[in-house]
Amino acid sequence: MQKPITVTSPLLPNLDEFHELLKEIWDSKWITNNGSFHKQLEKALAEYLKVPYISFFTNGTLPLLTALQALRITGEVITTPYSFVATTHSIWWNGCKPVFVDIEESTCGIDPNKIEAAITPKTTAIMPVHCYGKPVNMEAIQQIADKYGLKVIYDAAHAFGVEVNGESVLKAGDMSTLSFHATKVYNTLEGGALIVKDEATKKRIDYLKNFGFAGETEVVAPGINSKVDEVRSAYGLLNLRQVDAAIAARQKVAIKYREALRNVPGVRFFNDMSGVRHNYSYFPIFISADEYGMTRDELYFKMREQGIFGRRYFYPLISDFAPYRGLPSATRENLPVATKIAEEVICLPMHHGLSEADINRVLEHILK
Repeated sequence: MQKPITVTSPLLPNLDEFHELLKEIWDSKWITNNGSFHKQLEKALAEYLKVPYISFFTNGTLPLLTALQALRITGEVITTPYSFVATTHSIWWNGCKPVFVDIEESTCGIDPNKIEAAITPKTTAIMPVHCYGKPVNMEAIQQIADKYGLKVIYDAAHAFGVEVNGESVLKAGDMSTLSFHATKVYNTLEGGALIVKDEATKKRIDYLKNFGFAGETEVVAPGINSKVDEVRSAYGLLNLRQVDAAIAARQKVAIKYREALRNVPGVRFFNDMSGVRHNYSYFPIFISADEYGMTRDELYFKMREQGIFGRRYFYPLISDFAPYRGLPSATRENLPVATKIAEEVICLPMHHGLSEADINRVLEHILK
Protein backbone atom coordinates (compact mmCIF):
# COMPACT_ATOMS: atom_id res chain seq x y z
CA MET A 1 0.00 0.00 0.00
CA GLN A 2 1.31 3.42 -0.96
CA LYS A 3 1.61 6.25 1.54
CA PRO A 4 -1.75 8.12 1.90
CA ILE A 5 -2.05 11.52 0.27
CA THR A 6 -1.38 14.24 2.84
CA VAL A 7 -1.98 17.95 2.42
CA THR A 8 0.46 20.66 3.44
CA SER A 9 -1.24 23.84 2.36
CA PRO A 10 0.16 27.37 2.23
CA LEU A 11 -3.43 28.59 2.26
CA LEU A 12 -3.90 28.23 6.00
CA PRO A 13 -3.99 30.86 8.75
CA ASN A 14 -0.55 32.30 9.48
CA LEU A 15 0.74 30.70 12.67
CA ASP A 16 2.45 33.84 13.95
CA GLU A 17 -0.73 35.89 13.46
CA PHE A 18 -2.74 33.18 15.17
CA HIS A 19 -0.37 33.27 18.14
CA GLU A 20 -0.87 37.03 18.39
CA LEU A 21 -4.64 36.63 18.47
CA LEU A 22 -4.37 33.88 21.07
CA LYS A 23 -2.39 36.26 23.24
CA GLU A 24 -5.13 38.90 22.83
CA ILE A 25 -7.71 36.34 23.95
CA TRP A 26 -5.56 35.35 26.94
CA ASP A 27 -5.00 38.96 27.94
CA SER A 28 -8.70 39.85 27.58
CA LYS A 29 -9.72 36.96 29.87
CA TRP A 30 -12.85 36.54 27.72
CA ILE A 31 -12.65 33.16 26.01
CA THR A 32 -16.24 32.34 25.02
CA ASN A 33 -19.88 33.53 24.82
CA ASN A 34 -20.19 36.42 22.35
CA GLY A 35 -16.68 37.79 22.76
CA SER A 36 -14.92 40.37 20.60
CA PHE A 37 -13.61 37.97 17.93
CA HIS A 38 -16.98 36.24 17.75
CA LYS A 39 -18.68 39.57 16.97
CA GLN A 40 -15.97 40.54 14.47
CA LEU A 41 -16.34 37.23 12.64
CA GLU A 42 -20.12 37.47 12.35
CA LYS A 43 -19.78 40.94 10.84
CA ALA A 44 -16.98 39.91 8.47
CA LEU A 45 -18.86 36.81 7.31
CA ALA A 46 -22.06 38.77 6.65
CA GLU A 47 -20.10 41.22 4.50
CA TYR A 48 -18.22 38.51 2.61
CA LEU A 49 -21.32 36.39 2.00
CA LYS A 50 -23.48 39.40 1.05
CA VAL A 51 -26.20 38.54 3.57
CA PRO A 52 -28.06 40.79 6.04
CA TYR A 53 -27.42 38.90 9.29
CA ILE A 54 -25.47 35.83 10.36
CA SER A 55 -25.39 33.98 13.65
CA PHE A 56 -22.24 31.91 14.32
CA PHE A 57 -22.74 28.44 15.87
CA THR A 58 -20.44 25.84 17.37
CA ASN A 59 -21.19 23.32 14.58
CA GLY A 60 -23.28 22.94 11.43
CA THR A 61 -26.06 20.78 12.87
CA LEU A 62 -27.30 23.14 15.58
CA PRO A 63 -28.28 25.88 13.07
CA LEU A 64 -30.63 23.38 11.41
CA LEU A 65 -32.19 22.48 14.75
CA THR A 66 -32.50 26.13 15.71
CA ALA A 67 -33.96 27.24 12.38
CA LEU A 68 -36.80 24.76 12.76
CA GLN A 69 -37.33 25.96 16.35
CA ALA A 70 -37.24 29.64 15.43
CA LEU A 71 -39.81 29.19 12.66
CA ARG A 72 -41.94 26.98 14.94
CA ILE A 73 -42.07 24.18 12.37
CA THR A 74 -44.39 21.26 13.19
CA GLY A 75 -45.90 18.32 11.33
CA GLU A 76 -44.21 17.22 8.11
CA VAL A 77 -41.09 18.61 6.45
CA ILE A 78 -40.33 17.72 2.83
CA THR A 79 -36.64 17.05 2.29
CA THR A 80 -34.07 15.08 0.30
CA PRO A 81 -32.70 11.62 1.10
CA TYR A 82 -29.41 12.54 -0.61
CA SER A 83 -27.50 14.49 2.01
CA PHE A 84 -25.52 14.08 5.21
CA VAL A 85 -27.75 12.50 7.85
CA ALA A 86 -27.77 15.67 10.02
CA THR A 87 -30.28 17.21 7.59
CA THR A 88 -32.97 14.70 8.48
CA HIS A 89 -31.86 14.26 12.09
CA SER A 90 -32.63 17.94 12.70
CA ILE A 91 -36.21 17.39 11.55
CA TRP A 92 -36.62 14.34 13.80
CA TRP A 93 -35.10 16.08 16.84
CA ASN A 94 -37.73 18.82 16.48
CA GLY A 95 -40.52 16.26 16.66
CA CYS A 96 -41.38 16.61 12.97
CA LYS A 97 -41.80 13.92 10.33
CA PRO A 98 -39.37 13.92 7.38
CA VAL A 99 -40.94 13.27 3.99
CA PHE A 100 -38.44 12.27 1.30
CA VAL A 101 -38.66 13.47 -2.28
CA ASP A 102 -36.46 12.31 -5.16
CA ILE A 103 -33.59 14.39 -6.57
CA GLU A 104 -32.58 15.80 -9.94
CA GLU A 105 -29.65 14.06 -11.61
CA SER A 106 -28.42 17.43 -12.93
CA THR A 107 -27.74 18.91 -9.46
CA CYS A 108 -28.28 16.03 -6.97
CA GLY A 109 -30.68 18.46 -5.26
CA ILE A 110 -34.36 17.99 -4.51
CA ASP A 111 -36.56 17.79 -7.63
CA PRO A 112 -39.13 20.64 -7.50
CA ASN A 113 -41.37 18.68 -9.85
CA LYS A 114 -41.82 16.00 -7.17
CA ILE A 115 -42.55 18.32 -4.23
CA GLU A 116 -46.24 19.11 -4.76
CA ALA A 117 -47.22 15.43 -4.83
CA ALA A 118 -45.65 15.03 -1.36
CA ILE A 119 -47.56 17.92 0.25
CA THR A 120 -50.31 17.00 2.73
CA PRO A 121 -52.40 19.07 5.19
CA LYS A 122 -49.63 18.36 7.76
CA THR A 123 -46.81 19.80 5.63
CA THR A 124 -45.34 23.01 7.05
CA ALA A 125 -41.89 23.34 5.51
CA ILE A 126 -39.43 22.31 2.81
CA MET A 127 -35.76 21.66 3.59
CA PRO A 128 -33.73 21.45 0.36
CA VAL A 129 -29.94 20.98 0.19
CA HIS A 130 -27.49 22.70 -2.16
CA CYS A 131 -25.63 19.43 -2.62
CA TYR A 132 -21.91 19.82 -3.44
CA GLY A 133 -22.63 23.56 -3.55
CA LYS A 134 -24.73 23.14 -6.73
CA PRO A 135 -27.72 25.52 -6.36
CA VAL A 136 -31.12 23.87 -6.53
CA ASN A 137 -33.99 25.51 -8.41
CA MET A 138 -34.75 28.09 -5.71
CA GLU A 139 -37.32 29.98 -7.78
CA ALA A 140 -39.45 26.89 -8.40
CA ILE A 141 -39.22 25.84 -4.75
CA GLN A 142 -40.28 29.29 -3.55
CA GLN A 143 -43.26 29.33 -5.92
CA ILE A 144 -44.46 26.06 -4.41
CA ALA A 145 -43.85 27.32 -0.87
CA ASP A 146 -45.80 30.50 -1.54
CA LYS A 147 -48.67 28.57 -3.13
CA TYR A 148 -49.10 26.32 -0.09
CA GLY A 149 -47.96 28.68 2.67
CA LEU A 150 -44.82 26.70 3.55
CA LYS A 151 -41.53 27.80 5.12
CA VAL A 152 -38.26 27.04 3.31
CA ILE A 153 -35.04 26.30 5.21
CA TYR A 154 -32.00 25.65 3.03
CA ASP A 155 -29.29 23.31 4.23
CA ALA A 156 -26.46 25.18 2.53
CA ALA A 157 -23.65 23.36 4.34
CA HIS A 158 -21.77 23.00 1.04
CA ALA A 159 -22.61 26.42 -0.37
CA PHE A 160 -20.24 28.88 1.31
CA GLY A 161 -19.79 31.82 -1.06
CA VAL A 162 -21.93 30.32 -3.83
CA GLU A 163 -23.76 32.92 -5.90
CA VAL A 164 -26.18 32.93 -8.83
CA ASN A 165 -25.83 35.96 -11.08
CA GLY A 166 -24.06 37.82 -8.29
CA GLU A 167 -26.69 37.04 -5.65
CA SER A 168 -25.87 34.81 -2.68
CA VAL A 169 -27.86 31.57 -2.58
CA LEU A 170 -27.94 32.04 1.20
CA LYS A 171 -30.59 34.76 0.84
CA ALA A 172 -33.17 32.34 -0.58
CA GLY A 173 -36.04 30.97 1.46
CA ASP A 174 -36.74 31.91 5.06
CA MET A 175 -33.36 30.84 6.43
CA SER A 176 -30.17 29.11 5.28
CA THR A 177 -27.59 27.22 7.29
CA LEU A 178 -23.86 26.69 6.79
CA SER A 179 -21.24 24.26 8.06
CA PHE A 180 -17.71 25.37 8.92
CA HIS A 181 -16.42 21.86 9.57
CA ALA A 182 -12.74 21.24 8.87
CA THR A 183 -13.58 19.45 5.60
CA LYS A 184 -15.25 22.54 4.12
CA VAL A 185 -13.69 25.12 1.80
CA TYR A 186 -14.01 27.64 4.65
CA ASN A 187 -13.76 26.31 8.18
CA THR A 188 -13.43 27.28 11.81
CA LEU A 189 -12.24 23.73 12.67
CA GLU A 190 -15.78 23.04 13.86
CA GLY A 191 -18.55 25.55 13.39
CA GLY A 192 -21.62 26.60 11.49
CA ALA A 193 -23.96 29.51 10.90
CA LEU A 194 -27.56 30.51 10.42
CA ILE A 195 -28.43 33.18 7.87
CA VAL A 196 -31.44 35.38 8.64
CA LYS A 197 -33.02 38.40 7.00
CA ASP A 198 -33.80 40.84 9.81
CA GLU A 199 -32.42 42.06 13.11
CA ALA A 200 -35.37 40.85 15.21
CA THR A 201 -34.93 37.27 13.96
CA LYS A 202 -31.18 37.47 14.53
CA LYS A 203 -31.85 38.49 18.15
CA ARG A 204 -34.26 35.57 18.64
CA ILE A 205 -31.70 33.15 17.16
CA ASP A 206 -29.01 34.47 19.48
CA TYR A 207 -31.33 33.90 22.46
CA LEU A 208 -32.05 30.36 21.32
CA LYS A 209 -28.37 29.45 20.96
CA ASN A 210 -27.64 30.63 24.52
CA PHE A 211 -30.20 28.60 26.50
CA GLY A 212 -32.89 31.21 25.73
CA PHE A 213 -31.31 33.87 27.95
CA ALA A 214 -32.36 37.44 27.07
CA GLY A 215 -30.41 38.87 30.01
CA GLU A 216 -28.81 37.74 33.21
CA THR A 217 -32.03 36.55 34.85
CA GLU A 218 -34.57 36.20 32.03
CA VAL A 219 -35.13 33.15 29.83
CA VAL A 220 -37.54 33.78 26.94
CA ALA A 221 -37.44 30.41 25.16
CA PRO A 222 -36.24 26.81 25.70
CA GLY A 223 -32.90 27.36 23.99
CA ILE A 224 -29.80 25.25 23.59
CA ASN A 225 -26.06 25.75 24.01
CA SER A 226 -24.60 26.60 20.60
CA LYS A 227 -22.06 29.23 21.61
CA VAL A 228 -18.60 29.49 20.04
CA ASP A 229 -15.30 30.18 21.79
CA GLU A 230 -12.93 33.01 20.91
CA VAL A 231 -10.17 30.68 19.71
CA ARG A 232 -12.22 29.32 16.82
CA SER A 233 -13.59 32.78 16.11
CA ALA A 234 -10.04 34.13 15.77
CA TYR A 235 -9.08 31.18 13.57
CA GLY A 236 -12.14 31.89 11.40
CA LEU A 237 -11.16 35.53 10.96
CA LEU A 238 -7.72 34.52 9.72
CA ASN A 239 -9.12 31.77 7.50
CA LEU A 240 -11.50 34.21 5.84
CA ARG A 241 -8.51 36.17 4.51
CA GLN A 242 -7.42 33.33 2.22
CA VAL A 243 -10.72 31.70 1.31
CA ASP A 244 -10.77 33.32 -2.16
CA ALA A 245 -7.28 31.96 -2.85
CA ALA A 246 -8.41 28.55 -1.61
CA ILE A 247 -11.43 28.56 -3.95
CA ALA A 248 -9.23 29.58 -6.89
CA ALA A 249 -6.79 26.76 -6.12
CA ARG A 250 -9.63 24.24 -5.87
CA GLN A 251 -10.97 25.41 -9.22
CA LYS A 252 -7.62 24.50 -10.79
CA VAL A 253 -7.88 21.02 -9.29
CA ALA A 254 -11.41 20.66 -10.70
CA ILE A 255 -10.23 21.76 -14.16
CA LYS A 256 -7.45 19.15 -14.15
CA TYR A 257 -9.84 16.41 -13.10
CA ARG A 258 -12.28 17.37 -15.83
CA GLU A 259 -9.66 17.59 -18.56
CA ALA A 260 -8.38 14.11 -17.74
CA LEU A 261 -11.76 12.41 -17.28
CA ARG A 262 -13.86 14.09 -19.95
CA ASN A 263 -13.73 11.25 -22.46
CA VAL A 264 -13.46 8.27 -20.12
CA PRO A 265 -16.36 5.88 -20.82
CA GLY A 266 -18.60 5.35 -17.82
CA VAL A 267 -17.32 8.34 -15.84
CA ARG A 268 -19.58 11.39 -15.43
CA PHE A 269 -19.04 14.60 -13.50
CA PHE A 270 -20.53 18.07 -13.13
CA ASN A 271 -19.48 21.02 -15.24
CA ASP A 272 -19.83 24.55 -13.89
CA MET A 273 -23.34 25.98 -14.05
CA SER A 274 -23.84 29.13 -16.09
CA GLY A 275 -23.95 32.32 -14.02
CA VAL A 276 -22.92 30.50 -10.83
CA ARG A 277 -19.94 31.33 -8.65
CA HIS A 278 -18.92 27.88 -7.43
CA ASN A 279 -16.75 27.13 -4.40
CA TYR A 280 -15.45 23.70 -5.54
CA SER A 281 -16.15 22.12 -2.17
CA TYR A 282 -16.40 18.65 -3.69
CA PHE A 283 -15.63 16.87 -6.95
CA PRO A 284 -18.05 13.96 -7.33
CA ILE A 285 -17.75 11.50 -10.20
CA PHE A 286 -20.41 8.94 -11.09
CA ILE A 287 -19.43 5.46 -12.29
CA SER A 288 -21.60 3.54 -14.77
CA ALA A 289 -20.34 -0.01 -14.33
CA ASP A 290 -21.48 -1.29 -17.75
CA GLU A 291 -19.43 1.34 -19.58
CA TYR A 292 -16.53 1.70 -17.16
CA GLY A 293 -15.98 -2.04 -16.70
CA MET A 294 -15.91 -1.84 -12.92
CA THR A 295 -18.47 -0.98 -10.27
CA ARG A 296 -18.22 2.14 -8.13
CA ASP A 297 -17.36 0.06 -5.08
CA GLU A 298 -14.67 -1.91 -6.91
CA LEU A 299 -12.98 1.35 -7.93
CA TYR A 300 -13.51 2.90 -4.50
CA PHE A 301 -11.80 0.04 -2.64
CA LYS A 302 -8.98 -0.26 -5.17
CA MET A 303 -8.24 3.43 -4.62
CA ARG A 304 -8.31 2.97 -0.85
CA GLU A 305 -5.77 0.15 -1.17
CA GLN A 306 -3.45 2.73 -2.74
CA GLY A 307 -4.01 5.29 0.01
CA ILE A 308 -6.45 7.40 -2.03
CA PHE A 309 -9.41 8.12 0.19
CA GLY A 310 -12.39 9.27 -1.83
CA ARG A 311 -15.78 9.32 -0.14
CA ARG A 312 -19.09 7.84 -1.24
CA TYR A 313 -21.03 11.04 -0.53
CA PHE A 314 -23.89 10.16 -0.15
CA TYR A 315 -24.18 6.43 0.38
CA PRO A 316 -26.27 4.93 1.83
CA LEU A 317 -29.19 7.29 1.38
CA ILE A 318 -30.59 8.76 4.59
CA SER A 319 -33.82 6.97 3.75
CA ASP A 320 -31.95 3.63 3.92
CA PHE A 321 -30.78 4.15 7.51
CA ALA A 322 -32.63 2.23 10.23
CA PRO A 323 -34.38 5.23 11.86
CA TYR A 324 -36.00 6.28 8.58
CA ARG A 325 -36.35 3.27 6.29
CA GLY A 326 -39.82 2.50 7.65
CA LEU A 327 -41.25 5.83 6.47
CA PRO A 328 -43.65 5.52 3.49
CA SER A 329 -41.61 8.07 1.53
CA ALA A 330 -38.35 6.14 2.08
CA THR A 331 -39.07 3.33 -0.37
CA ARG A 332 -36.60 2.97 -3.22
CA GLU A 333 -39.50 3.00 -5.68
CA ASN A 334 -40.18 6.56 -4.53
CA LEU A 335 -36.53 7.57 -4.94
CA PRO A 336 -35.18 6.03 -8.17
CA VAL A 337 -32.78 8.84 -9.09
CA ALA A 338 -31.36 9.21 -5.58
CA THR A 339 -30.93 5.44 -5.34
CA LYS A 340 -29.05 5.32 -8.65
CA ILE A 341 -26.78 8.26 -7.82
CA ALA A 342 -25.96 6.90 -4.35
CA GLU A 343 -24.72 3.68 -5.95
CA GLU A 344 -22.54 5.47 -8.51
CA VAL A 345 -20.88 8.37 -6.66
CA ILE A 346 -17.30 8.84 -5.47
CA CYS A 347 -16.13 12.26 -4.32
CA LEU A 348 -12.49 12.51 -5.34
CA PRO A 349 -9.89 14.12 -3.06
CA MET A 350 -10.46 17.89 -3.28
CA HIS A 351 -8.40 20.45 -1.42
CA HIS A 352 -6.55 23.66 -2.20
CA GLY A 353 -3.34 22.03 -0.98
CA LEU A 354 -3.35 19.09 -3.43
CA SER A 355 -0.12 18.95 -5.43
CA GLU A 356 0.22 18.11 -9.12
CA ALA A 357 1.63 14.73 -8.09
CA ASP A 358 -1.39 14.08 -5.82
CA ILE A 359 -3.83 14.89 -8.62
CA ASN A 360 -1.96 12.73 -11.13
CA ARG A 361 -1.91 9.85 -8.68
CA VAL A 362 -5.68 10.02 -8.23
CA LEU A 363 -6.25 10.16 -11.98
CA GLU A 364 -3.82 7.35 -12.69
CA HIS A 365 -5.95 4.85 -10.81
CA ILE A 366 -9.20 5.99 -12.44
CA LEU A 367 -7.70 6.02 -15.94
CA LYS A 368 -6.34 2.47 -15.59
